[in-house]
Amino acid sequence: MAHAIRMHATGGPEVLVYEEVEIGDPGPGEARIRQTAIGLNYIDTYHRSGLYPLPMPTSIGSEAAGVVESVGAGVTWIRRGDRVAYSGGPPGAYATERVVSAERLVKIPDGIDDTTAATLMLKGMTVQYLFRQTFPLKGGETILFHAAAGGVGLIACQWARALGVTMIGTVGTDDKATLAKANGCAHTIVYTREDFVAKTKEITGGKGVPVVYDSIGKDTFMQSLDCLQPRGLLVVFGNASGPVSAFNLGVLAQKGSLYVTRPTLFTYANSRDTINAMAKDVFDLVLAGKIKSEARQEYPLREAAAAHRALESRVTTGATVLLP
Repeated sequence: MAHAIRMHATGGPEVLVYEEVEIGDPGPGEARIRQTAIGLNYIDTYHRSGLYPLPMPTSIGSEAAGVVESVGAGVTWIRRGDRVAYSGGPPGAYATERVVSAERLVKIPDGIDDTTAATLMLKGMTVQYLFRQTFPLKGGETILFHAAAGGVGLIACQWARALGVTMIGTVGTDDKATLAKANGCAHTIVYTREDFVAKTKEITGGKGVPVVYDSIGKDTFMQSLDCLQPRGLLVVFGNASGPVSAFNLGVLAQKGSLYVTRPTLFTYANSRDTINAMAKDVFDLVLAGKIKSEARQEYPLREAAAAHRALESRVTTGATVLLP
């Protein structure tokens, strides 16, 4: 019998319940997947808390890897027995098995195991669109990236190093600073005791940076603007501290004709062709040894609530996976 983490109400981690579920056969354009590893992401906590509302009852989770059990009519690019991974689509990855749109599935290359793949699909492809599409980095830039020791952050550290980009990363502890530097972050700022605006200006000789990548949201928004050069871009791609409230657009003019964008992975990865191209970019860097992504924490799927508590307490580093 298949099982999934289900929610019947929004709230704290305690609303996550491990239940038996019925999994039907795949319809046209779908595939049934036996999942082997599930990625934990901060967006999962937004769904659980109700920040991003979902109809109840529901499951959550946006990223996983597994094996194709069967495919529906019209699906020719994957078949039973293929190892696949995905991100996006309707939430529901917290499950031992599920039926998903085959359009979102990519084959996992030989040389990448399922657990690694489950850490890459959302987090790695997030870095792909941030660095290669939202603000295309060419090499030689100095950038600021918040939460540099997190799951997205550690991939960003390595990708920046591979591109020849000088990355300044904010972290919460000295241990996280050490970890970020080991993964390629050129400069770290421990925000719990250092002013990241002043440190960024110091590192850049007072110029600031052309782009700030900010997944924190409310608590860092205004200070992130202060780290930018004139006509710089603030990329807000998450809300770990809560959503940014309305603000006076005139502030952007006062601080130097600045730009702000709020991108999402699912806007960029919006077709099978783009999903496969973005995933190939990520997988190629892993196979070339330029990015190493491993699960630094593992939890049984039935203990998803404990994994959420650890993530929200900021005691985790890098990627966390749930194992069915």
